[in-house]
Amino acid sequence: METPEMINAGDLVLKRWELAWADEAAAAIAESLPELKPFLPWAKDGYGLGESRSFIQMSLDNWAAGTEFNYAIFTTVGDLVGSIGLMTRMAPGTLEIGYWMRTPWAGRGYMTAAVSVLTRIALSLPGVERVAIRYDEANKASAAVAAKAGFVEVERTERIPEAPGETPILITALAGSPPPGGETPGGR
Repeated sequence: METPEMINAGDLVLKRWELAWADEAAAAIAESLPELKPFLPWAKDGYGLGESRSFIQMSLDNWAAGTEFNYAIFTTVGDLVGSIGLMTRMAPGTLEIGYWMRTPWAGRGYMTAAVSVLTRIALSLPGVERVAIRYDEANKASAAVAAKAGFVEVERTERIPEAPGETPILITALAGSPPPGGETPGGR
């Protein structure tokens, strides 16, 4: 899959993660833990430089393997404001988008812009027919981003919560062509 290493998105630039940004990523996550911890199992007290480096190295390895394409999100003046990625862990023809936003930049429409541009790029890739976002029923911020970016809820599934704010309900929303036979793309 040929995904671009850098994407211009208006007031934002999405760049393939680099280890040089590990310090700033750790600071961004530490600053945003109150908002991230309820819905992201990896967001824990004590998240620091080691965890940040591990995530970025994993991102580089998965990019090389063609299984995950993670981007740091920067403002055009260079502020690191979040992360977004495309994952191949769902059904063939479907890419999943995952994301988080740094707290001081939340509510400005940045994540909706990033999701929208990454969705357009994903749907232009060979063999990609749909893009999915999966979020917890209680995660109103992720639900709002998905809706504003044009995703439509297609499925609610039960699962075992992994983070303290999660419910047993996982929502899947799609953009792109409907799945064949009306079935939702599964997997995880």
